[in-house]
Amino acid sequence: MTTATTNPTRTGRRKEAVARVRLTAGPGKLTVNGRTPLEYLKRETLVSTALRAFAVTNTVGKFNLDATLQGGGLSGQAGALRLAIGRALARGDESLRAILGREGLLTRDPRMKERKKYGQPGARKRFQFSKR
Repeated sequence: MTTATTNPTRTGRRKEAVARVRLTAGPGKLTVNGRTPLEYLKRETLVSTALRAFAVTNTVGKFNLDATLQGGGLSGQAGALRLAIGRALARGDESLRAILGREGLLTRDPRMKERKKYGQPGARKRFQFSKR
């Protein structure tokens, strides 16, 4: 993979989380905020979600990953990392774009937390109705 000199990092977002990813050719060393993905994300399902782009494109062990995750919770950070890795792979090799697009790994998940409405205790919850 050849990274562009103008912007070698790719960004992914999900909910309030932001992931910045740098992929370099190498033996497959994965670091997320200075730790291994499993140490940081804590659950195997989140790790498999985050690294799905490597599995789909058969590039497991071909790139070193250095990721910085900020904001949100672990689930949102895993989703942001998934998008950032997909974007980085697509930018490095245009032939992978079709595969990643078919799997939905290049699409940002638009779902966000709904805002709280005035006169209510939450976004959807209402105060208890009293007839009398």
